[in-house]
Amino acid sequence: MVRRLVAGLAAIVLVAEAAVLVLVHIVLGRTTANQSMSIAGSDPDVMSKATYAMGAGMGAFLLLCAVLCALAALRDRPPGRFARVVLVAAAVTHAVLGMLAVGLVGWAAFATLMLILCLLVLVLTLYPATARETDGEGPAEDAPPPPPFGELKPTSP
Repeated sequence: MVRRLVAGLAAIVLVAEAAVLVLVHIVLGRTTANQSMSIAGSDPDVMSKATYAMGAGMGAFLLLCAVLCALAALRDRPPGRFARVVLVAAAVTHAVLGMLAVGLVGWAAFATLMLILCLLVLVLTLYPATARETDGEGPAEDAPPPPPFGELKPTSP
């Protein structure tokens, strides 16, 4: 029950973060286009379009993460290998951005990014990896159970 709640909350928060970041990049792109200033000889139109593209890319990535979290919440199954890789990448990105946000933006942005990082890590840890994802290293379904702790397993000569 808790893991479904966490995964659903993570999906909602990631959608909100995607919307905010896209809006911020739209404002930055328009500001860059309206100022018509070049930085070290860069073309303002290229900078404006790159800002729009970066906002769209970040928004799409965060929406993908939100969809993966929502699927985990709806199915109540652990995310697959691809989903885990995407969510780990998002968690690492939030950790790095959180470190940068302390100095550049402030503690409120840091706290927000760390909250999202915690939600992503919780989604990854509350759903255990399946035996199929561990490259078959898990016990087979028809294998006998392991002996109790402290007992030795008989060996064949």
